[in-house]
Amino acid sequence: MSHPPAFDDQPLGLTVHSMPTPQDLAAPQQTRMGRWKMLLVLLVCAAPVVASYFTYYVLRPEGRRNFGELINPQKPLPDLVATALDGRQVNLQTLKDQWLLISVAGAACDAACARQLYLQRQLREGLGKDKDRLDWVWLIDDAAPLAPEIMPALKNATVLRVSAQALQAWLTPANGATLQDHLFLVDPLGNWMLRFPAQLGAEQAPKAKRDLERLLRAASSWDKAGR
Repeated sequence: MSHPPAFDDQPLGLTVHSMPTPQDLAAPQQTRMGRWKMLLVLLVCAAPVVASYFTYYVLRPEGRRNFGELINPQKPLPDLVATALDGRQVNLQTLKDQWLLISVAGAACDAACARQLYLQRQLREGLGKDKDRLDWVWLIDDAAPLAPEIMPALKNATVLRVSAQALQAWLTPANGATLQDHLFLVDPLGNWMLRFPAQLGAEQAPKAKRDLERLLRAASSWDKAGR
């Protein structure tokens, strides 16, 4: 006579796991969305800057070759403390957020220096309504006293004393020239990006002005007057 199969009378063990909530399922997706949104914001903010440089460096507005020499790689403003004429300490990096047209010379300011300062002022004034987007800067590379008669001409200039050694670690002249022979252009991001030819004269000034106008026009969507 057959017997029914025996069954274990031990209690059945069941492990119950909690089910994932909608919040648990949504968390990774929200994290990914947040990252994409942040990346999109960064791209939107950077796009005008990238576009303006692409326009100037690659497309070459108006199909013309730049007159000044492009600096590659660009060199950022150094973390360097200079001294203003009134004795204030000024870090060069605080000059960012504005185009800078820079000359270098000793405080005695010989005839060549005077021509450079005059040319800087004229180039800035020649920009018309855009002139407030450009600062003309004179970096004095010695400790000599400044001639009083030159002060009125510097009314709209930024004049700072910086050691010659520190300047030479940042700016470089063309072969066979000195820092005093050039005008240098720094963009609003604080990068030295253009060096005009040595001993720039009045007859070449229109070419330099065209470079300035093209750069300011290319950056018009994001660069505004004032810091």
